[in-house]
Amino acid sequence: MANRFREFLFSICVLIPGIDYAQNEPGKELHVRKAHGEIRLDGNLDEADWQTADIAKDFFLNYPLDSLPPTFQSEVKMTFNDHFLYFGITCFDDDKPDIVQSLRRDMDWDLNDNIGIYFDPFNDFTNGFYFNVTPMGVQAEGVLANGASNDNSFNNNWDNKWYSHVERLGDRWVAEIAIPFKSIRYNLTQWNMTFLRNDVKRNQVSSWIATPIQYIPASFAYSGKILWDDPLPHHKSNISFIPYVAGSSTKDEENSTPSETSVNAGFDAKIGLTPSLNLDLTVNPDFSNVEVDRQVINLTRFEFGFPERRQFFLENSDLFAQSGFFDSRPFFSRRIGLVTDSADNLQKVPILYGARVSGKLGKNWRIGIMNMQTRKREALGLPDQNYSVAVVQRQIFSRSNIGFIFVNKQSLNLGTYDSTRYYHHSVIREVMREGKMRKELNSFNRVYGADFKLFTKSNKWGGKVYYHRSADAVTENKNYSFGAFINYNSRHVSFSVAQQNVGKNFNAEAGFVPSLDVYPGFYGTYADAGLRFYPGRGIAVMGPQADVSYTIIPGRTITDKSYGLAYEINFLNTSNLRVSVRNTFQMLPEDFNPIDPRGDSTLLKGQSFTWNEVGFFYQSNTRKVFNGSVQGSYGGFYNGTLFNLGTELNLRYQPFGSLGVKVDYNDIALPEAYGSAQFLLIGPRLDMTFTDKLFLTTFVQYNDRDDNANLNARFQWRFKPASDFFVVYTENYLPHPVESKNRALVVKMTYWLNL
Repeated sequence: MANRFREFLFSICVLIPGIDYAQNEPGKELHVRKAHGEIRLDGNLDEADWQTADIAKDFFLNYPLDSLPPTFQSEVKMTFNDHFLYFGITCFDDDKPDIVQSLRRDMDWDLNDNIGIYFDPFNDFTNGFYFNVTPMGVQAEGVLANGASNDNSFNNNWDNKWYSHVERLGDRWVAEIAIPFKSIRYNLTQWNMTFLRNDVKRNQVSSWIATPIQYIPASFAYSGKILWDDPLPHHKSNISFIPYVAGSSTKDEENSTPSETSVNAGFDAKIGLTPSLNLDLTVNPDFSNVEVDRQVINLTRFEFGFPERRQFFLENSDLFAQSGFFDSRPFFSRRIGLVTDSADNLQKVPILYGARVSGKLGKNWRIGIMNMQTRKREALGLPDQNYSVAVVQRQIFSRSNIGFIFVNKQSLNLGTYDSTRYYHHSVIREVMREGKMRKELNSFNRVYGADFKLFTKSNKWGGKVYYHRSADAVTENKNYSFGAFINYNSRHVSFSVAQQNVGKNFNAEAGFVPSLDVYPGFYGTYADAGLRFYPGRGIAVMGPQADVSYTIIPGRTITDKSYGLAYEINFLNTSNLRVSVRNTFQMLPEDFNPIDPRGDSTLLKGQSFTWNEVGFFYQSNTRKVFNGSVQGSYGGFYNGTLFNLGTELNLRYQPFGSLGVKVDYNDIALPEAYGSAQFLLIGPRLDMTFTDKLFLTTFVQYNDRDDNANLNARFQWRFKPASDFFVVYTENYLPHPVESKNRALVVKMTYWLNL
């Protein structure tokens, strides 16, 4: 398998010299001067500094066509003073009603009329920030990675302090934005920037820089240069202090424990070591206000990876979280402070403190160093644990980089393994001693390695090569993970090829490697290809897609094969249709129960199954007040059949909120000896926005596979920028009959203070 990897790596190296490193569009320049007077955020660009400011104008259409100007143009002006970066934005329009789903912060970009600022303040075409605003003044902000080259590059869970004001006029809407320099990291010379407008009413996306339709127009590969005619401020003191206080009341009905009340306090702090390097601190953090995970019915043999939403882990998260491939990450931040119990329920582990230094060092270097300490939970068999991660990254070529990562998880004050004493499975390893398999406590786990990421200026080519190794107290060999990936994306053709190999003893306890719970080490290969056509006549883009994947375990045994074909059509009215067929083969390397993974196995190790399935997905016009999507599939499932039907319906009462419901139904029919089951997940969600500062979300999730109904009600009052008052109520029920299992009420206040 190592030979195959070397052959694939050699083929990539052969391809790289022919890859086009020249940017298709040289971009534009915008000169920015320091303001001499006061800038008032009132939606009227009547100050003298706005009258003399350079203008970013003549936007280009990116979608649904990239060969015409947009129906309505946009203009952006910039200036700054010692404390704020200012934007004066004019979006020309008509008097048709704007489409804004609600007044909630961090709106869905593709469902709301909005304009955004996307900038790379490090001049490395790789990382940056974005700030969006709608015609009704709704704000959204986030961080960017990978040069904004794909949908996974955007993280809107990041939150920070900034200000805006929007005025709606007859033939335009005008937004003024002020971003504190203390809220961002930046260098003092050139920035890369673009401006992106989503005109949902007309299903048009336009940007300052001409961007081919196959690429995301926020990509830094198609950005303009910001030239500072006056020097930017360099703050010697850049400190943000964010304390919180929270009170909670909890009741566990299942174990008949009395109600518990507690008061908790802690803080986060952000300290600018340089304009582009930041120190983040957290002491006794509390994440009770973080939005709950949206449940899924997982019928696969693999763990599902939920996204990270906790604020402390988000800025520069690509440094820590994107090493390796998605299913072989050496570091996964949700391993810190969250753990599954013996029933696979997610439990919280108290975090005592954490510190992280991250950002740019000079022109071409990025670093990230993080240390977190968790407190023991004897009920879960967890000792005190310390997590450390260190990353250094060097930019090479125009946008590519090479990085090195080191992850250490240390379990403190461990005793000796005793079968009569309970320890959590994450600190136990099996090892061969004197010809017998024995269980021993694993006091430490380390992963180290290197990653090379390829990004060309034009976004046409991308790729990655990585090699990692793990080390712990009990394993000595086959503790490697390596892989390679390359993709090509042009106007009409796209394809990608990936290969990876994970040794059976590769152990990333602070990472995410779900396949090793199923395979005794594995070698995998994946390839896909697609064509795109732009026929017009009501269709924006359409085309076929194909993919193939193989998984091989030691001994050259093929355990998984999958072949898929699909055809997708994106209509000009924002609706979307996809149909697909798939052939699947699986040879089970371990016993498995597809109906109840925690029950007795019904399918045995070594059994093989082959099946076919057909599927479809349809999304209706998202601009309608009532819209929705429906998806379904039917076909084989191991030695039986599986019927799946899912839908998501949304009713908008603009701008005060929406009512939505998501349903996922699965009907598994296996032969009589193996069992059958019907699983239903239903999740109604009421989202009310009384103003752009008062929000109430009520989310109910009923999952009959887990025999649980969960209620989560979350009230938020943003009384100042980045400062909030929360009331969060959570309760879990046994649905048959309806009985409360546990409940919790949390009241929390945070305050963001710039020092």
